[in-house]
Amino acid sequence: METSVLLIIVLPLALAAFNGLMGLFVPAYRKNEWIIGGLGTAAVAIPFVLAVKLFLGFHGEPEVVTYFTWMAAGDLQIEFAYRIDQLSLVMTLIVTGVGALIHLYSIGYMHGDAGYWRFFAFMNLFIFAMLNLVLAENLLVLFLGWEGVGLCSYLLIGFWYTDLKNSAAANKAFIVNRIGDFAFLLALFVIFAVVTEKIDGSFGFDFTTLLAPETLNLFGAGTLLGVVLLFFVGATGKSAQIPLFVWLPDAMAGPTPVSALIHAATMVTSGLYLLARLSPMVLMAPAAMTVIAVVGALTAIMAATIAITQHDIKRVLAYSTVSQLGYMFLAVGVGAYFVAIFHVMTHAFFKACLFLGSGSVIHAMHHVEHELEHKGVLGSNGEPNDDPLKRVELPYEGDFDAQDMRTMGGLRKYMPWTAGTFLVATLAIAGIPPLAGFFSKDEILFKAFELGYNGEMWAYFVWIVGVVTAVLTAIYMTRAYLLTFEGNPRWPDAMDTKPHESPWTMTAPLVVLAALAVVGGFVGLPAVLGGSKIHHFLVHDGRGPVAEPLHELHVSPSIEWGLLFLGLAIASGGVLFAWFVIRWGARGPEADASVKRFFGPLYGTFSRKYSVDQFYQKVIVNPVVNGARLVFAPFDENAVDGAVNGVAKMVQGMALRLRGIQTGVVQHYALAFVLGVAVVLALMLFA
Repeated sequence: METSVLLIIVLPLALAAFNGLMGLFVPAYRKNEWIIGGLGTAAVAIPFVLAVKLFLGFHGEPEVVTYFTWMAAGDLQIEFAYRIDQLSLVMTLIVTGVGALIHLYSIGYMHGDAGYWRFFAFMNLFIFAMLNLVLAENLLVLFLGWEGVGLCSYLLIGFWYTDLKNSAAANKAFIVNRIGDFAFLLALFVIFAVVTEKIDGSFGFDFTTLLAPETLNLFGAGTLLGVVLLFFVGATGKSAQIPLFVWLPDAMAGPTPVSALIHAATMVTSGLYLLARLSPMVLMAPAAMTVIAVVGALTAIMAATIAITQHDIKRVLAYSTVSQLGYMFLAVGVGAYFVAIFHVMTHAFFKACLFLGSGSVIHAMHHVEHELEHKGVLGSNGEPNDDPLKRVELPYEGDFDAQDMRTMGGLRKYMPWTAGTFLVATLAIAGIPPLAGFFSKDEILFKAFELGYNGEMWAYFVWIVGVVTAVLTAIYMTRAYLLTFEGNPRWPDAMDTKPHESPWTMTAPLVVLAALAVVGGFVGLPAVLGGSKIHHFLVHDGRGPVAEPLHELHVSPSIEWGLLFLGLAIASGGVLFAWFVIRWGARGPEADASVKRFFGPLYGTFSRKYSVDQFYQKVIVNPVVNGARLVFAPFDENAVDGAVNGVAKMVQGMALRLRGIQTGVVQHYALAFVLGVAVVLALMLFA
């Protein structure tokens, strides 16, 4: 056990250091892409095999592996320890399994990039930080991983840092996450202050002690509410919820494998993992749960309405991620923690497939762009050629954009593997049975309805919002598939310039993820279809790491069947609506005109992303930047630097005056010596 856990943790760190140091100090090593990519992939694939071994050998009782005492000060004692239980095993399997596939995909996607070695070093380092987060036995080790994934996301989002937009996106992600991290720290301080005051002896933030009923009973209702809300604010930073969601769409500036790893399967789910891990504590703050559910529902529908107006294929998926994370928080808010983790798992499968599929498309469209530039159809910067004989018209103003769905269309003919897997993942996230998304999303909506049916009327509100969001999800994801893969090609010179399928290192992970998106939902079947295995595993009759409300909720089987058919109708209706409007009605980009007419004035609000970024820019960013420029910069220059420079000038002036004493004449030194002796004798005689 100890050796397996150590290897799971250390292998990604060791190979991140190896690839990073070799690439830094041995320039010739940077050309060995297969060695770099192979080692980077093995650093995640081997831990996945070890995690499977631990999973198969797990017998239901949590095990703690302690390596050393990390901190010891007074009553505070923190062990550097890892916890093997149902929740940590599920998350470890997701992180390493999906992570290994994304690393394999990256071998082909990043081919030829000058920073190839640096990319795999950063990716392995991210996996190391994420494993520390999900395997941590106490909140301090968890916080170490929490900060680590924040740092690695900064490095990966800004990987192509020579582009200032990418650097700005990395800074934005880092700064926004610091707000959530500060709230996390405040929660830790409050817990330490309360518990150490009332418990004699050391307190180490380990989950066995912290989440025990006798410990939780030490908190007053108001204090516990504050702690849970602080943890929730921390979770909104990492998991991109209102009001801290603005960093995630901009994070698409990073390479596509980064988007798939960080924003589909790992980092953005860390907030959900935190709340699920602390579920016994969260359950004791029902007011906080209501806030969590409402914020999750509002985030889900807000992001869905924005996604339906986007043209960049990765931005559609980015807002889709924000929306799906809203569903997960909705599940937490209604007390369905195991369902939130279930949706974390299924979302990792179909969203990673979608992101990697979009990367495959972008990879092909970049080849189209380069070929068009070589033919002279486009200028060197992707702008249409001014030559009247080669003039082309793009379906939008501006330069050619390999990520804009309006320049795609008809790619299914050229990229059958990418198109097929993308379609499967699209139907999965839309909620078409029996694909994975149907079971996890339907269970979230069922739990919300069940809570409302049993007297919590506010739960009906989040259920209705969830239903509307499900319709929108089916529409915007079908729209993305159709604009990309169906219809006629819309890029310039489409008769002679043709894209091609990606190499096997990119298509093989797509096939595996699509297969998981097909079968992954069967571990969480609803009660009327046989019951949920993941519920039994995580909850374990009240002895598992994921808690449940003490009061049992009841809905008749007929109502549950009705809700299942409603979920089917929602998903099918959304897909068919988008298919008729875009594929058979107004084809291609013209479909957006139909959508625009349907939503009317609201379409402008959606396309402007509710002007949240502009609001933050005016209310927070500009005042801070202008205040720094007009107030703090002069204060720093005149007061701080002035004081330091003043001291230097004073010392310099004194030195200029005192240096006259050093004349270099021996007689002067002898006279000074005699006078000094006389002064000493006088003091001895007359003092």
